[in-house]
Amino acid sequence: MHLSDGPKFKRVLLKISGEALSGSAGFGLEGETVAYIAREIAKVSKKGVEVGVVVGGGNFIRGEQFSAQGGYDRSVADQMGMLGTVINALALQNAIEREGVQTRVQSAITVSQVAEPFIVRRANRHLEKGRVVIFAAGTGNPYFTTDTAGVLRALEIGANVILKATKVDGVYNKDPRKHTDAVRYEKVSYEVAINDRLGVMDQTAFTMCREHDLPIIVLDLNQPDSMVQAICGMPVGTLVGG
Repeated sequence: MHLSDGPKFKRVLLKISGEALSGSAGFGLEGETVAYIAREIAKVSKKGVEVGVVVGGGNFIRGEQFSAQGGYDRSVADQMGMLGTVINALALQNAIEREGVQTRVQSAITVSQVAEPFIVRRANRHLEKGRVVIFAAGTGNPYFTTDTAGVLRALEIGANVILKATKVDGVYNKDPRKHTDAVRYEKVSYEVAINDRLGVMDQTAFTMCREHDLPIIVLDLNQPDSMVQAICGMPVGTLVGG
């Protein structure tokens, strides 16, 4: 298949980590990186695919780590992380709209002056109109990762696939940044992903995908056109389940 071919999926959920938005800075937001990610998302939308996005907040704070380091209440630390995802969502919204694609931010916590509340019917209506919908604040509950939020939102909007954008080009049997003999899977079952604790998504997220037969494509965000290639059915990254 080629990029000129039509998309294989009608509706996708893209999961992006907060760290991805920080680029080489490693913390906060890097303008060029946010703009690049926005261009890649816009390419998918302009293919006629309905796009939902769940973004993490780890470039500002990780609730679990912050709580463990200072003995802070986990619920409060996770709420701080949710606010980080709202910041990221607003930055991404602005950058995507600069690419000529209408975008809406929906938040699982109430921040009505900057984002809509998450209402699945409203989200579906935006998607049907060709707008990219960015889902912020995770599930709105502490103790749940944004990976789990990504799967939840994908199921709620009826996405055909989750695109998990990472810093590596798929799922490996061991960390390729530490082991030169690491082997990349072209396809892996949910059972292997769960039993071998492959560190691409958390166990709750993998289990939810398995229970609802929702496929995941793990791909390299830094490889231009990788998301477009994935939605066109080209062999990119690793397919989990499906």
